[in-house]
Amino acid sequence: MRIEVKRMRPRQRRRIRVNSEIGILTNSATGAALFSAAILSWVVIGLALSAACHAAEPALPVFTDVTEQAGLNAKHGFGDDQLSNIVEGTGAGAAFFDYDGDGWMDVYLPNGAWLPDVSDNRSRQNRGRLKNRLFRNNRDGTFTDMTDQAGVGDTGFSFGCSAADFDGDGHIDLYVLNYGPNVLYRNNGDGTFTDVSKASGLDNPRWSLAAPWFDFDGDGRLDVYVVNYLAYDAGKFRSFYAASGYPGPLSYSGQPDALYRNNGDGTFTEVTKEAGVFNPDGRGMSAAVGDLNNDGLLDIYVTNDAMENYFYRNAGGGKFVEEALITGLAFGEGGQGVSSMGPVMGDVDRNGLLDIFIPDMNYGCLMMNLNRGQFFQDRTAQARIAVVCGQYTGWGGLLTDYDNDGFLDLFIANGNAHFEYTQADVLLRNDGTGHFVDVAGQSGEYFRQKYVGRGATCGDFDNDGDLDLLIVNLNDRPRLLRNDGGNARSWLKVVAKLPNGRSDAIGARITVQTGNLVQVHDLIPATGYLSQVDPRPHFGLGGAQRVDSVYIRWPDGSMAILEDVAANQILTVVQRAK
Repeated sequence: MRIEVKRMRPRQRRRIRVNSEIGILTNSATGAALFSAAILSWVVIGLALSAACHAAEPALPVFTDVTEQAGLNAKHGFGDDQLSNIVEGTGAGAAFFDYDGDGWMDVYLPNGAWLPDVSDNRSRQNRGRLKNRLFRNNRDGTFTDMTDQAGVGDTGFSFGCSAADFDGDGHIDLYVLNYGPNVLYRNNGDGTFTDVSKASGLDNPRWSLAAPWFDFDGDGRLDVYVVNYLAYDAGKFRSFYAASGYPGPLSYSGQPDALYRNNGDGTFTEVTKEAGVFNPDGRGMSAAVGDLNNDGLLDIYVTNDAMENYFYRNAGGGKFVEEALITGLAFGEGGQGVSSMGPVMGDVDRNGLLDIFIPDMNYGCLMMNLNRGQFFQDRTAQARIAVVCGQYTGWGGLLTDYDNDGFLDLFIANGNAHFEYTQADVLLRNDGTGHFVDVAGQSGEYFRQKYVGRGATCGDFDNDGDLDLLIVNLNDRPRLLRNDGGNARSWLKVVAKLPNGRSDAIGARITVQTGNLVQVHDLIPATGYLSQVDPRPHFGLGGAQRVDSVYIRWPDGSMAILEDVAANQILTVVQRAK
């Protein structure tokens, strides 16, 4: 195994290469004992760090709006002069991904369009004026629009996007989710992309919103789950309460999602029914993928609009079993009237199990994993989230440790669903005791304004050791919020690469243990509402200067262990070839 350690600061990079053979779990008796001990410790770890770690805490970070100075001169639009239907109101997400392989996060922003079966004819002057945008990170806090040079300026009505190296050539490809045929761009490795949508079979004709990539059948190739929404009728249905603005989701039939198996030759085959994930009436908003029961297999959680959600447990052998109702994941305490938006997974209470947060039109929903994925409990009110979120309509949610104290905090982008009515976004700090504290008022000028929020993502765009935010607002500019002060505490970023040294190890589980604090992160960047986060798992370490152990469970199930790792670095670990 090759280990590449990267320590980065703004405008500065330093690289040290070390050739070493790190013991794979099955070949190292010492490593096996350590890993077994770690597993046992997950059951009994405390919820908080020691009192000494909290005695001299640094001030809370502040988010600074750097959109203009960063050069993200884009604006979302829905193609019409006035918000008039559910297609236009759905909004868009964004993606952090490194399309040029230089170690710095670039940005892709989907956009709407004027379409004859969606838009008002009186707005036809907007035809062809909107397109998606790709911004390259200049490594100095600014971005350059590379849309036309890269060839990724799709002019369809786009909503979500996800990025992954589907063909294993070491270059990150881009998948765009549209109202109408989706677009798959293959990365040519020279800064340009080629549209391979039809040739690949991924030009899904339905209205798609999200598409997480992962290897569902264990054959070593990345497959993709496409979340489809509903069948819009070009505005024919008019029997609705006029004060609501336009008909809601129950006015339309749902559409089945689609699971595509990677054939390994650049093409994909739909295996939705064969895999057991076919539901013809779903109104999918987004999906999250992760190992919810710690069995080494990746499960799928799908949030639906105005109906129950789906939980597909991976039973192995390329098969799934739908178990949302029996595990408590079909409905939260709000019941079936809730419109669930973008789900995010993370270990909120640090017990070694992934929990789920779902923004919605009421209080949001924090589902705590109580028994290795066999049962989830809605703890939204007990965690003190409900009181803050109940006044808003939540869309893009993020579980992210913005202050690097070792516990996942919560950000939610809010906005009215049927009108361009602004709402405040939410930032809640996890205090490590099972409660969240509203800190928006002390976190920067951005939180004193209101927006019509939709998608949200996080990533360390300036490589300074704390996570920044990117929020997509309906019919408005995106907002890039730089985290100022999050790196006052220690951190570790783990970049897990497959044996070729270039492709992200999508589906790997990274576990970081520092004293009694154990953090787990499944490497699935496509998450939340129509968006994709920084694919480099980030771990806040509080005041610790070193990490006891880093465990990596590779997508093929093999293990790697690194011990006594220095904090405050970007650590790249390459899986050893078999």
